[in-house]
Amino acid sequence: MRIAFIGLGVMGRPMAGHLIAAGHRLFLKTRRGVPEDLVAAGGTACATVAEATAAADLVITMLPDTPDVETVLFGADGVAAAVEGRTVVDMSSISPLATQDFARRIAAAGGDYLDAPVSGGEVGAKAATLTIMVGGSETAFAHVKPVLEAMGKNVTRVGAVGHGQIAKVANQIIVALTIEAVAEALVFASKAGADPALVRQAITGGLATSRILELHAPRMIEGKFDPGFRIALHQKDLELALSNARALGMALPNTASTQQLFNLCTALGGAAWDHSGLVRAIEAMAGHRIADRTAP
Repeated sequence: MRIAFIGLGVMGRPMAGHLIAAGHRLFLKTRRGVPEDLVAAGGTACATVAEATAAADLVITMLPDTPDVETVLFGADGVAAAVEGRTVVDMSSISPLATQDFARRIAAAGGDYLDAPVSGGEVGAKAATLTIMVGGSETAFAHVKPVLEAMGKNVTRVGAVGHGQIAKVANQIIVALTIEAVAEALVFASKAGADPALVRQAITGGLATSRILELHAPRMIEGKFDPGFRIALHQKDLELALSNARALGMALPNTASTQQLFNLCTALGGAAWDHSGLVRAIEAMAGHRIADRTAP
């Protein structure tokens, strides 16, 4: 398939590489310049988003936030300028309400639209093991599912347009609150005098086990927070959860408190830390760091 891929950052770059390896022809555009390895592998660098769109049958966007997606879709020389007869798949994590508006505007321009946010982070993007949550028509989903399966191992149509983003917001609530719970538990264990690595080993496999305990607890214990998935991006996702909850007239109390802990991490200079760095907020309040077992 001829695919325009817009956004080649930490996630988009390996995802585009998997599509090229699967035999698709890619037309590439990103703000910082198309990586040379993707061009060497067979990708085509394009000067504008509209140029990439016009050359393709399918358009994939993988961008940081809602305003970025809107600019790429509807800005000067954007996707909408050449989208007629094409399908747009937005794999960014953005507002569900904005997604539904974008889909209506793309439909008015003659295109089809799916939202397909992902979970799995940089590790999943590199390994092509992403979980992909899709919103849109069954017909459009069937058309693009083989493409999505080149980037992920769990590809699920959740429902109508916007429902993929709803699933992603729900996912991010669970991930954030689980990181917070693991951070509290490890700081408690360490300050109480136990070896946190052995505590982790003891509870892994029991009811408390999770992917967070498996993958992120070692980062917390070692104090190494190279991203990964940056705290600033998880803050964005939790803000989507909280703002949509307000619109729905409901409360998300633990999501709100976890967002405050991310805010504390940012105040400590950690906006670019991996989201497992949330443990630093718990450590700051405990006056104790796991990594050195001494007060900071």
